[in-house]
Amino acid sequence: VLLQACGGGLVQAGDSLRLSCAASGRTFDNYNIGWFRQAPGKVREFVAAVSRFGNSAVYADHLQGRFTISRDNAKNTVYLQMNSLKPEDTAVYYCAAAASSSSIAIYTRRNQYDYWGQGTEVTVSS
Repeated sequence: VLLQACGGGLVQAGDSLRLSCAASGRTFDNYNIGWFRQAPGKVREFVAAVSRFGNSAVYADHLQGRFTISRDNAKNTVYLQMNSLKPEDTAVYYCAAAASSSSIAIYTRRNQYDYWGQGTEVTVSS
C-alpha cells in the first residue's frame, strides 16, 4: 500500500491542524493505520493509531485529549486532528500501515508497521 501524508505547516502555539494520510494500492480496510512523529535529533515516536474499521484508537499518553485520529475507509484516508498545538509538537509526522486480520487490534510499535508514508512537517512557533 502507498501512503501519502499531507496537511503539515507552520502554525502558532494554540492553533490546530488536521493531517491527512491517503492510501492507494491495496484494500485499505485490511490495515491498521498509525501516526508517528520525529523531532530533530530525536527518535521517531508513536502518536496514535486506529483499527481497521475505526472502531478503536490508541494515543500516546501525553497526547491524549489534544489529538484525535479517525479514518474514512470510503475515501482511503486517515486523519489526525491536532488541537492546542505546542512548540514541542514540532516534528515530521509519518503515517504507517500494518496489515491485520483483527478488526480491533491496534499497533503502537514502529516494527509492527509494514508501509510508511513520506512524512509531513509540522512546525509550531511559540
